[in-house]
Amino acid sequence: MQRLILMRHGEAERAAGSGRDRDRALSGRGRTDAAAMGRALAARGVRPDLALVSPATRTRQTWDLLHDAFGDVQIRDDEALYNGGADTLRRLVEGVEDEAGCLMVVAHNPGVHLLAVEYLIEGAASPSVLDRMSGGFPPGAAAIFGVDSAGRRMFEGWLQPRDVAAG
Repeated sequence: MQRLILMRHGEAERAAGSGRDRDRALSGRGRTDAAAMGRALAARGVRPDLALVSPATRTRQTWDLLHDAFGDVQIRDDEALYNGGADTLRRLVEGVEDEAGCLMVVAHNPGVHLLAVEYLIEGAASPSVLDRMSGGFPPGAAAIFGVDSAGRRMFEGWLQPRDVAAG
């Protein structure tokens, strides 16, 4: 693996009364943001060849909108991605790192955020990058890491829907 993209699902609708959390759909804004993020990532040459996607409705919908910009991508879902912690996400990434040149994980907070921060610390990211990431990991945001020959994740970029033109 040469590149890793950690992405949080797009903005979801509020939970309705007795509705299950995993069944929450993307909001209109979440759909718009996910499509824009896919275009923005692809325009930067960041295109996964394998995606690990949580089976929750909002993550699957996010992926469907991202996928339009990427072309042919192998996809896997794993129940452990649904609200999995950083340690779980890390194990899943490590389990497939030899199968992809560029791996994308579309999952949930706090796991995505915590794993991104762990990778930043391990990769000796600058204090300004750590500070920016400590502000949270909003819906639809993506952290991009290059992977060096020793397997260390090195920060390459941070993209949020608010930074991407929806057009």
